[in-house]
Amino acid sequence: MEFPEFPHLKMHLRSRTPLKNLFFNAFNKTHFISLFKNSPQSYTQKSSISSYFTSLQLSPPTPETHSPLKRKRSLKKWDKEKLRRYSEKLRDCAANRSLNEGKAIHKQIKESDIELDSHLWVSLINFYAKCGCLSVARQVLDEMPQKDVVSWTALISGFVGEGCGTEALHLFLEMHEEDIKPNEFTIATVLKACCVSSNMEFGKQLHGEILKSGFFSDGHVGSSLVDLYAKCGDLENAEKVCLFLPEQNPVSWNSLLNGFALMGDNQKALNLFCKMKETETKFNKYTLSTILKGCASSKNLKVGQVLHSMAITSGCENEEFVSCNLVDMYSKCGQPYDALKVFSQIKSPDVVTWSAIISCLEQQENQEKATELFSMMMSSGVKPNQFTFTSIITAAKDLGDLQYSKSLHACVHKYGFANETLVSNALIAMYMKNGSIDDGFKVFYTITHCDLVSWNSVLSGFHDSETSHGPRIFKEILVNGFKPNIYTFISTLRSCTTIEFGKQVHCHVIKENLDSDCYLGTALIDMYTKSKCIKDAEKIVNRMNEIDLFTWTSIISGCAQNNQGEKSIHYFNQMNKDGVKPNEFTFAACLRGCSGITSLTNGKKLHAFVIKDGFINDPFVGSALVDMYGKCGSIDEAGIIFEDGMESHDDTVLWNTIINQYSQHGYGEKALEAFKTMLDKGIPPDEVTFIGILSACSHLGFIKIGKEHFYSMNEVCGITPSIDHYALMVDILGRAGKFKEVESFIDEMKLQQIQPNGLIWETLLGACKVHGNLQLGKKVAEKLFEIEPEVDSNYIMLSNIFASKGMWDDVAKVRAKMSSQGIKKEPGCSWVDHGGQTHVFLSQDASHFQILEIHKKLKELEERVFQEGYVPNVDYVLHNVPEKEKREILSHHSERLALGFLLINKNLNKKVRIFKNLRICGDCHEYMKLVSRIINRDIVIRDAKRFHCFKDGSCSCRDYW
Repeated sequence: MEFPEFPHLKMHLRSRTPLKNLFFNAFNKTHFISLFKNSPQSYTQKSSISSYFTSLQLSPPTPETHSPLKRKRSLKKWDKEKLRRYSEKLRDCAANRSLNEGKAIHKQIKESDIELDSHLWVSLINFYAKCGCLSVARQVLDEMPQKDVVSWTALISGFVGEGCGTEALHLFLEMHEEDIKPNEFTIATVLKACCVSSNMEFGKQLHGEILKSGFFSDGHVGSSLVDLYAKCGDLENAEKVCLFLPEQNPVSWNSLLNGFALMGDNQKALNLFCKMKETETKFNKYTLSTILKGCASSKNLKVGQVLHSMAITSGCENEEFVSCNLVDMYSKCGQPYDALKVFSQIKSPDVVTWSAIISCLEQQENQEKATELFSMMMSSGVKPNQFTFTSIITAAKDLGDLQYSKSLHACVHKYGFANETLVSNALIAMYMKNGSIDDGFKVFYTITHCDLVSWNSVLSGFHDSETSHGPRIFKEILVNGFKPNIYTFISTLRSCTTIEFGKQVHCHVIKENLDSDCYLGTALIDMYTKSKCIKDAEKIVNRMNEIDLFTWTSIISGCAQNNQGEKSIHYFNQMNKDGVKPNEFTFAACLRGCSGITSLTNGKKLHAFVIKDGFINDPFVGSALVDMYGKCGSIDEAGIIFEDGMESHDDTVLWNTIINQYSQHGYGEKALEAFKTMLDKGIPPDEVTFIGILSACSHLGFIKIGKEHFYSMNEVCGITPSIDHYALMVDILGRAGKFKEVESFIDEMKLQQIQPNGLIWETLLGACKVHGNLQLGKKVAEKLFEIEPEVDSNYIMLSNIFASKGMWDDVAKVRAKMSSQGIKKEPGCSWVDHGGQTHVFLSQDASHFQILEIHKKLKELEERVFQEGYVPNVDYVLHNVPEKEKREILSHHSERLALGFLLINKNLNKKVRIFKNLRICGDCHEYMKLVSRIINRDIVIRDAKRFHCFKDGSCSCRDYW
């Protein structure tokens, strides 16, 4: 039969390249020659292997004709029955691999004076071969009086079954020397031997003779040919053989599809499956399983669902083989619900299927369901393997239940997997994530052969740690000769404690040519931004070829955390240009960037994006929106967003945000009311909640209520007050002028082994300034000069206390002390957001391009406020200058310049929003109250301490600030 598409497979009768050479080149020569030395005849007495295929005449698949046998004595009926029983028993022993039982039967046969027929000889050969006793099987063949093709094929098949492909090919050559012609079963078995030994050349030579002799029409032989080419990686020829088979059959198609699946070419396998359907070849469960495996590895859910439908219509759905592959496909495609649905219909899932569904649930972060199924698996009597343990231990890592984690560790020991490195690595990571560092190290030290994953698992315990363990472990990895991979570098960067070490790790990353990796780039950006090295982080971004969502989010978040909100917005816009869609964390980070620079315009644009992309109900985004509107002076909008999300969220962060914003805006009652509602809903407060509550009490002057909340933190909620909470209590008492109580409270702190820090003394000094407590102020300032000699505000507050008393010599001394230590006062400034731009004003500044118009507008306002009874309070000008100059200074304070700018530019918003870096002075406070009534517009000013919302001649602070 001619086969034009396979010109290289045609084998001439007298090939110039002897098969002997091909055969010897394919195997270990010493081993091969020894096989022939052990044969009954010396290899030199045999004809060369190269003459084999020239003399071989394969019989076509016609009814087999046996060589004449020696005449046997006529067997009696009971002899024939006994032979049949012996054959059946040997067949059962072969199936069950019952070697001892089969040997006993063989002994009975020898001891009985019975003459064996060919069937019993073959049964003996088959039994020993299937039980792995290949040398004995060969001896039986040698003892056989008249060997036939069936006996030789049985022996060859036994060698193939034990993975001895080379020896099987040798037997095939011996069979030829005996002048016994192979049949289709022999040829198929020899092709399998070629496959087992990866001897493609022998297979190709045999292929030529198959075509010549007509065996190609046999489906079994054709399928074996396809399987040979597919498993040896020659998929092009495998496909050609399959498509040119005279009769298409599922076995050959399955071999071809499996070959492409093993090579990872799942798309080609899918295309061939479609072609198979076009030939109307009936597929079976193995076909579906092969394609399902391809869908699982390529995560092709759509095709997997189509195959599931085909499994149902063809009646294969209930085949456990198919069902297990369906579970695996849905698991790998991230569809735990569908995977569970199929899984629930399997009567007796095996350990592989159990492991697949547990792994799926773990990867989908459904740890509780994963642990539930693991318990069911154990109850059903299925023993877990190392992959099951790896998945369930990984799930336990995120549960945070140390007791459960330890019980899993006990199970690992019980089932004998304590020495499995894969399982041990998962245990280390589990203990490290749960904060049980010592247990993690104990597992690590028990590993006989630890690998890089083991070291990486140990490193994972020191992410964001302030200890030096992470850098030390990284050095040990290098010392022990391991080559760090991406995960090593990421964990090391996350555990960096100094920028110097971080830069050294960065050098290693560059040396290993990994600096273009997206994940590593993100870790580097995170490391640099945490070290406040924004420029270095930006260099990483600019050098990256492709930037994914996580990298964009990292740089946006890093800029926001370093008070560089403009850059956060810039990178967010750049991300949009690149077509990368933000997620909830990106939005939350960029919104916090807007909060930092009080950019309401950009914040509103982001709000529109949030609604458009469907993240409005996300708790992270919701909290960031409330925070942004609150910090940008739009407390009404913040309240609306909170009210819209309140019913659907039980998120503590969201409640903390609105409580703190209400407090900062002077709506203390609303803050306390929100706190009460929060408790009624069963939402647990945390440390941040009480920051907002105590701050509200401070702004309201609620001393008694503040004390109650402070002491309830520990007594009712089990929260240990931090130094911030103590500072707020000092503020509550100090703002009210209760200085004796403040001193008693600080003494109480000391008794509890809590040493007052700079924040406590700064708060108290601020209270001394408000109330003009010179004596205590001097004592507190001296303490601050000792512990915070570089902080300018401490000197300024003391200076202002002296100035308010007219003690100008003391003011000069404080200023001189600042100057001698190189400390400069931060200049007072105010800024506004207008037209998408930020305009900054300094007191007495004349640099703004519209300054003349601003002065003109302020002059008009001044005339009107004088008519309303405004009298400038020059006591707030803490400079030793004439009164006229003091009035001039007051009229050009930075917040007034900012107000004038917004008014001349026809700001259409009902509210005027101004932001200031220092505390607003008392004179400007009175001035703004009057202006809000005159212009009939709300004026919101955020100073260094809080928001002041001026409306109709009054302020939200109620003049208690």
